[in-house]
Amino acid sequence: MSQTMAVATQRPRQQLLRATTDFGPRKASHPRPSSDEEDWELRHGWEEQYNSEEYLTILNSEFYMYYTDKRHESGGKPKLEDLTKQFEEWRNRDRVKTVFAGLMLCLNLGVDPPDVVKTNPTATLECWIDPAAPSSASTKVMESIGKALMTQYETLSIRTRYKQFLDPSHDETKRCCITLRRNSRDERVLFHYNGHGVPLPTSSGEIWYFNRNYTQYIPVSLYDLQQWLAGPTIYVLDVSHAGNVIANFGRFIEKHEQENKEILEKEPDAAVQSYSDNILLAACGKAETLPTNPDLPADLFTSCLTTPVAISLRCFVLNSQVPIDVTLKDLEKVPGRSQERRTPLGELNWIFTAITDTIAWGSLSRKDFRKLFRQDLMVAALFRNYLLAERLMKANNCHPETRPELPSTHNHPLWQSWDLAVEMVLAQLPAMIASEAGGPHYEYQHSSFFAEQLTAFEVYLSQGAPERKAPDQLPIVLQVLLSQVHRLRALILLSRFLDLGPWAVHLALSIGIFPYVLKLLQSAAHELKPVMIFIWARILAFDQSTQSELLKDNGYKYFLTALKPDAGLPVGNQSEHRAMSAFIIAMFCKDFHQGQVVSLSPELFQACLDHMYDPENPLLRQWSCLCISMLWKDFPEAKWAGIRANAHQRLCQMVLDPVPEVRAAALHALKNFLGIPDLTEQVAQTEQAIASTVMIMTSDGNSMVRGELVVFFSYFVKRYENKFIVTAYEELVDEKHRLQYLALQNEDKKPLAYQPLANLSESAESRSNVPESGPQQTREQISKHSIHASIWKHILIMSVDPHPEVARKAILITDYMHTKLLSSALGTHAQTLMDDLIILGRRPALSRQPSLTPLPRLGEVPIVPSVPFDKKNDGYLAAGLKRTATSFVALKNIAFGSSATGNSIIPISSSSSTLYPHQSQPQPSAVRIRVPDEWSRPPDAHDHTLHTVPYEPAERPMPREYRPDTEIDSTTLPLKSGFYDWSIEVLAALQSATSAMIPNVTQYFREPQMKTDEPDEPGSDDYNSRLWRRMRNEKTLNTTQPLKALAGTSRWDVPSGSVTNKSQPIKMCFHQFEDHLAVADDRDSISVWDWQQRMLLNRFSNGNPTGSKITETRFVNEDDQALLITGASDGVIKIFRDYDVKEKIELVAAYRGLTDLVPSNKNVGMVFEWQQGQGKLLVAGDVKVIRIWNAATEICTNEIPARSGSCITSLTSDQVAGNVFVAGYGDGALRVFDQREKPAAAMKQAWRSHKQWITNVHMQRGGMRELISGSRNGEIKLWDIRMKEEIRTITATRNTLRTLSVHEHAPVFVTQVIACPQPKICD
Repeated sequence: MSQTMAVATQRPRQQLLRATTDFGPRKASHPRPSSDEEDWELRHGWEEQYNSEEYLTILNSEFYMYYTDKRHESGGKPKLEDLTKQFEEWRNRDRVKTVFAGLMLCLNLGVDPPDVVKTNPTATLECWIDPAAPSSASTKVMESIGKALMTQYETLSIRTRYKQFLDPSHDETKRCCITLRRNSRDERVLFHYNGHGVPLPTSSGEIWYFNRNYTQYIPVSLYDLQQWLAGPTIYVLDVSHAGNVIANFGRFIEKHEQENKEILEKEPDAAVQSYSDNILLAACGKAETLPTNPDLPADLFTSCLTTPVAISLRCFVLNSQVPIDVTLKDLEKVPGRSQERRTPLGELNWIFTAITDTIAWGSLSRKDFRKLFRQDLMVAALFRNYLLAERLMKANNCHPETRPELPSTHNHPLWQSWDLAVEMVLAQLPAMIASEAGGPHYEYQHSSFFAEQLTAFEVYLSQGAPERKAPDQLPIVLQVLLSQVHRLRALILLSRFLDLGPWAVHLALSIGIFPYVLKLLQSAAHELKPVMIFIWARILAFDQSTQSELLKDNGYKYFLTALKPDAGLPVGNQSEHRAMSAFIIAMFCKDFHQGQVVSLSPELFQACLDHMYDPENPLLRQWSCLCISMLWKDFPEAKWAGIRANAHQRLCQMVLDPVPEVRAAALHALKNFLGIPDLTEQVAQTEQAIASTVMIMTSDGNSMVRGELVVFFSYFVKRYENKFIVTAYEELVDEKHRLQYLALQNEDKKPLAYQPLANLSESAESRSNVPESGPQQTREQISKHSIHASIWKHILIMSVDPHPEVARKAILITDYMHTKLLSSALGTHAQTLMDDLIILGRRPALSRQPSLTPLPRLGEVPIVPSVPFDKKNDGYLAAGLKRTATSFVALKNIAFGSSATGNSIIPISSSSSTLYPHQSQPQPSAVRIRVPDEWSRPPDAHDHTLHTVPYEPAERPMPREYRPDTEIDSTTLPLKSGFYDWSIEVLAALQSATSAMIPNVTQYFREPQMKTDEPDEPGSDDYNSRLWRRMRNEKTLNTTQPLKALAGTSRWDVPSGSVTNKSQPIKMCFHQFEDHLAVADDRDSISVWDWQQRMLLNRFSNGNPTGSKITETRFVNEDDQALLITGASDGVIKIFRDYDVKEKIELVAAYRGLTDLVPSNKNVGMVFEWQQGQGKLLVAGDVKVIRIWNAATEICTNEIPARSGSCITSLTSDQVAGNVFVAGYGDGALRVFDQREKPAAAMKQAWRSHKQWITNVHMQRGGMRELISGSRNGEIKLWDIRMKEEIRTITATRNTLRTLSVHEHAPVFVTQVIACPQPKICD
């Protein structure tokens, strides 16, 4: 033993994300025995192999957790909520443009208004023109000022049409305002008012104009001005006391709206003006006067709104605390243009836009930001510049006001960045001026603002976006996309931000990122392709409505090109980016016929078909299938193109793909292939060939795949509805004949409640037509041996699927077809058949002993109707007979019969020679006939459980997101599939090229991919919990391993406690590290106990049919958060999550591990062996094969012949390598198998020393790897797989040995016999 444990020092410690069970040898603290003690060597010749560091490293690296993927957490069902409804609308659906602008300049140069007192000197510049300059007449100066103002506004919006009004009169103002509104229609009008030459606005908000002769000031009320301009309108008021206008504006708007309401009440169809959506920008408050500093413009507010860079430079020079070698005159020589970003002036304008957008983004609500900064180009520019106006005006004792009101931003920290950018330009200005004047050449040093902001954004991303706080730098990133210098880095950081989830995508779209990434699709830059593909995948996963934009300018071709196999991408994981391209094309085609039309091409089909052969990337295979699915959905031309490319044949080959998501995707594509309008013979043959191919998937181990198969069947049934009506009717007729035969065979044994056949609607003559040799049909059935009959039988089988979601879908199909049958021409006959079947189904002659009846193979014909799957109202149709009267819906009762007792044993077989009891059956071999029959019976064959207390039914756990009360329309087919929507949410991790396992880690497509998973992120709650569990496990192992040496010599007579189960325990299973004990009773309930605290944690129902029982229980993923796996005698395997918490327990997976249980009066049911290291489940029982299910692929990967006519009673395996396993049989034989060999040659050893039923065979997980077997007669034998005979035989009892349990590490086993209720412990 010590030699075994010494190997642990060579085994490296695993990474945290995989905690290992004690599969390998561990280090011991006690001394090792001498080398001559041969008994301490490992059995079976594994000593050298398990001492190999290389071998142990390989085993260590291939340890996985199972049944923890997203498909198990969600059941393959998409989230119900629509992402676009969770967030505010990011698009500006009600986009309004400023199409006309009226520039009102009331200056009256040379004449000061009566209520205005100007300082001396005072501010004189208007639009950067000095009216007092003696160079020109006042008329020409006014024209220059008007033209300059229009030029300044044109830099904000070139498409707006401007009209100057220089010193307008009252009538002229009215006329121009009405004209502006009429020409603008429902678009926005800009009304700019400069009232520096007229009296101040009144307290009621009136503004002033001139009379025709300029001899009098005429007031214009706000009521009239609003009536002339209506809405939407933006008012710019550059005048002292401008706050009076804002203070009264709302009052007059309410008055207009009240008048409109009264008009509409009198005349509902009357045309009324809209006065909504008005925006006001006022230069100062109600009692404030504009600045008169002679170094500043008189229209400082207008200068801030139209020339923000120029006024910022001037203010910085005037207010600088440090001497600057720049004069105000020099400011006019700053080189460059505002449209050229690589010039000093253009760079400043670019930085200013980024800063003001960022300030607004962080200060305003998202709704106000979109309305003011993204809806209208003119409004966005004015409000962007208004933020600067607020800062500069407040520095000059004015407080600008707006409607709607904005929060104060004059002291935002980013203004310091703006000052730094301005200072850097001014510091270089003298050198640049000198260079232009012929001096030394000077190269402008660009600002580091954007690079620094990208770095800050990167820091934000590295912190993981705490509390989903919106990053301040997001608007800056948008601006950086305009620069080729920083574009790639900005796109990479943007993709990292979008990777944070849908909330991040929404923020990016709200900020206005979409037009930029749309335009970049026209870029030929090769290095941008990977990041652009990722960004667009995120956008389309969030909002599908961007399809029309992709259609414009052929943006979709960007991704069609990237999808081609020969299209090189400058990235290591090309397959993943091609998968994203396939996803984008699929989303582009989804419910968008124009997208399907432009995407349809032989090249696209060929690219997708080629990618289906990619062995390393299941994501690419999955989305290649879904891309084809969306391309030819409801598009016959694409389906014919697919036929020419043999796409349907390639998809049929995907039904055995190792990844469940790929298999479901192939089914999704084949489902959408059905339905070519012109149903020719060629089309029918093609569709029937597809249906024949996919029927194998009814035995798939993944419920998501089976659910998608049921949806495929619903499409096929709807397609050939009339043929399925005939098939369903003939199935009813066939079942009635079989039930009548059984009734006739049991006429002599009828009980008191027996109902004679005379009560049936069928006449006596028809009874005489039932042949004595069996229910042979008097005519050939139309549907016999047809694909429709086979599919109908598969649908009926799936209506009692162990997974409730799959069964529910199949039931909907059977409900639909039986409803159609009753409403068809065969309806009267069908109703009569159903009534007769109800009578026949209640006959006790049809009951059977639960232990003697098998589960039929697919394609075989059961005999009796089933108990309804769901609770319905009374009546045949409501009770479920419309879906269960036919034979294949009756699987549960077929397998286990009813509660009544009976003696009928009816073997089920697809062969007519084995269908009826009087026909010949295969006989056991002559050798086995000589032994007493009692020897090959289970030890508990004669047990009779007495329930002293009433049996309490337990609650049955359901899958996550299962909603049994959700109304589904069962009157229409086909069923709807949610797989595509679920696939949008899920992105499978790439499979390592060197890994032999399928990746078991999946990530939400709308959730982080670049970021480490939460359980693997150091410091996260999941990570800390996992770390704690690992440390606890290591501590437990280190504490208990030294006790192995004492276990064989110490007395086991100290009780640790007891618990009282409410029902008879049949199977028990201890958790390796938790204090959990799972106890299965003699029916279908499982109790989970904390055996240390003696407390019942949970009790739930396994959901197996009446008459069956739970035959095996095991824990999966014991090193982390364990799952509970159960096997029942009906061949069903179920896996439960959170099994110890009643409120949280969920069904993770359910499937039929055995579908062809052979009838036997010994009935071991099902036994299995779970291999955590290999992720395999070995399943056997009353069958002729041993099935090996792969937990990662969820399909049966191997069937090894049992090599015996006797049932398999026990399975055990080497838990380290997992290749060798041993099976014990009901006839006492033991056989050793090697999974690495071909099935026919897998058996390597056979021992027949035992002569009676093998109670248990077990190979130790640790210790010396002892292989111990026990038979019914009390013989215990130790084996070495290299030897032909047993190593040692121990007679534990002379009575019947009921149980044998072997310690995993210590040389100790426990037995219990019938004559001795106390367990016996042996060394």
